[in-house]
Amino acid sequence: MQRRERTRHLIELGGLVQKAGLVELTDDDRATLYGALLDLAGRARGDDAGDALTLWKRRGKRAFDMDLGEQNPS
Repeated sequence: MQRRERTRHLIELGGLVQKAGLVELTDDDRATLYGALLDLAGRARGDDAGDALTLWKRRGKRAFDMDLGEQNPS
């Protein structure tokens, strides 16, 4: 069961990479994607980590909300 949950979690994370447009932007270059993610991780460990994480969270929530709005138009 744990293995199935982990697999689902990893698939969802990959979906976020796709949804963010990173696959197309990098022409599906795994080294570029990995480098970009390493850069993000470095920023999240930096001096202004709290600010960066707060900003990213806000942007992500806003994008999720916009996606939900497009799926359920009034």
